[in-house]
Amino acid sequence: MRRSKMEMYIDILKVLAQNGPLKLTHVMYKANVNCSVLKEYLDFLIHQSLIEEQILRKKRNKTKIRYAITDRGRKVLKYFNEVNRALQITQEANMIPPMLY
Repeated sequence: MRRSKMEMYIDILKVLAQNGPLKLTHVMYKANVNCSVLKEYLDFLIHQSLIEEQILRKKRNKTKIRYAITDRGRKVLKYFNEVNRALQITQEANMIPPMLY
């Protein structure tokens, strides 16, 4: 079953919240998103200030880029989880059959 864009954004935020700053390939495997799509989604999340790029300088002037969730990203994830829980409660209430008298 295909995930919506929203579900993929949330999955990426969850991965970064649970695992801390990660390299592109680690995000790709943990969120189960292909590389080209992931780059597009990371750009969107960066522009929304939900994640940030952290550039690390290593020996021999090599740079490594890691992605980390921001405080704003944590808030969005928290609100999403609250809404999701509320909707699940509503769905469960609708599934209860009415009492027969």
